[in-house]
Amino acid sequence: MSPDKNSVVLVDENDRSIASLGKMEAHELGLLHRAFSVFIFNSQGKMLIHQRAKSKYHCGGLWTNACCSHPYLFEDPENAAKRRLQEEFGFSCEVTKAFSFIYKAELDNGLTEHEFDHVFIGNYEGNITPNQEEIEDYKYVDCEFLAFEIMHFPEKYTPWFRIALPKVLESIKKIEIAA
Repeated sequence: MSPDKNSVVLVDENDRSIASLGKMEAHELGLLHRAFSVFIFNSQGKMLIHQRAKSKYHCGGLWTNACCSHPYLFEDPENAAKRRLQEEFGFSCEVTKAFSFIYKAELDNGLTEHEFDHVFIGNYEGNITPNQEEIEDYKYVDCEFLAFEIMHFPEKYTPWFRIALPKVLESIKKIEIAA
């Protein structure tokens, strides 16, 4: 049985599965659902960001982290993160779970993201082959510059990226201190 790519897993505040529902309906109703976000860094500590394809059903043309999506029903979020990196950027790498958080953000087109978001961090240096249906453009960016940009030009970035970035940068500092 192939996974339903147009459904999301509805969850409670503890990430316990409740049901599955069509992706668009979940976003129209603003229901809490499981998601993941992947942040990729190179050896210089720069973050891979991409501009979402303008044809995306929401936030088209905005800049965001390497990838975000929703795990399929019964799919582990880490495996989903690796799968989605391959689908969007044409590469895979090891990722480590940094943290989870819940957020709710009003989007364009009357949609609402209300997600229990599993956040993963990875490192990658190799070739990138972006899926043009997903990605308009991409680049590695200095994190301090990125924080400045988001503070002064938030409209250029996706809502979830603006929320998650400070948490990711704090998480990386903790990892560096422990190393």
